[in-house]
Amino acid sequence: MSDEAKVWLQYARENLQVAEMTFQAGLLNPCLQNAQQTVEKALKALWIHRMMPVKRTHSIRDLNHDLEMIGLETGLTEEDCNLLDSIYVGSKYPLDSVLPYSPPDAGIARRCLELARQVLALAEDATMA
Repeated sequence: MSDEAKVWLQYARENLQVAEMTFQAGLLNPCLQNAQQTVEKALKALWIHRMMPVKRTHSIRDLNHDLEMIGLETGLTEEDCNLLDSIYVGSKYPLDSVLPYSPPDAGIARRCLELARQVLALAEDATMA
């Protein structure tokens, strides 16, 4: 594994750790932000591992689609990508909340944590092979 891919994975691990801590503390927006960042950085680590230039995007859908186009399945569904993409801006700024008519709930945060763990584990396994 390249040194650059290792760094991206380390950042992803740190984001996951923060996401889990903030979930336990009941701080759902930072949990969501860090879960989304875990997925984004893990997907980018996969790109780097494949010796591809990192795409400058925060779109999980775009990153996932591009990985699928080169034969790497992440397990993320279109619905998962939509959820994670809704978080990037929505959890940072109140005017564009993750859920338009209510704050995020623990169920959404829990689902995002599951996705973050799943994608990070896949990236770690794929880059070790």
